[in-house]
Amino acid sequence: MQKELFDNNLILKLSFDFSLIVIDYCELLDVSKKHIISKQLFRSATSIGANAMEAQNAESKADFIHKMKIAAKEADETQYWLMLCQHAKNYPDCNKILNKLQELQKVLNKILATAKNKNTLSILYSFFIFKQAIC
Repeated sequence: MQKELFDNNLILKLSFDFSLIVIDYCELLDVSKKHIISKQLFRSATSIGANAMEAQNAESKADFIHKMKIAAKEADETQYWLMLCQHAKNYPDCNKILNKLQELQKVLNKILATAKNKNTLSILYSFFIFKQAIC
């Protein structure tokens, strides 16, 4: 894995770290024999980072936006599965994971808003400023 890529790219770092947290949570679900929710949550949560990673090699600005929109949709689906876990009986606590997801969604939304309204140089500049603001 290219450590520098993750260290210098907030969305990749956040989505990778989030995936690791969800993997641990899904293992807890599997131990509790909650396999169906575990599989759905695992797929949607890890897909956020996979799509963000794929966006790094986009063929155009439109392709970048499209891939990031897919990542945002996967984040929304992940939120749905986590909310089910949060409200269902006998499921492990997932409030910290939901908080991490909200942070990730804010970054995705900022990237999408900036990408739709600015040129490429402005996107990078805005992303750098945003990274400084939340760190």
